[in-house]
Amino acid sequence: MKKLLSLVLASGVVFASAFVPGAAEAQGATRCGRRTPGVNARQGRQQRRIYGGVASGELTRRETLRLGREQYQIALIERRVKRDGDVTARERARLHRELNEASRHIYRAKHNERDRN
Repeated sequence: MKKLLSLVLASGVVFASAFVPGAAEAQGATRCGRRTPGVNARQGRQQRRIYGGVASGELTRRETLRLGREQYQIALIERRVKRDGDVTARERARLHRELNEASRHIYRAKHNERDRN
């Protein structure tokens, strides 16, 4: 249990490190074109749902790792999208589609017959 919890917390640290405040200004990009507050809020909610599934025993170790990896991949996509200094409507829509799919995966993993007990 402690090993799994530390693994989940470590993945959260990796996930959180993908967002470095002030990086946009350091690169000279405009803040209004790079911001994705809706995406960031959804990522945070999904991460909390995963942590809740671990705490309640609804998620197995393998499910937790898979969901954490999916969240990390979305964070990488977001970072890549922001790299040019502007997040277009198409890029924002892609991020939301990825988040929709991840949300479905979290729901299905938490509500299947497998659990840690």
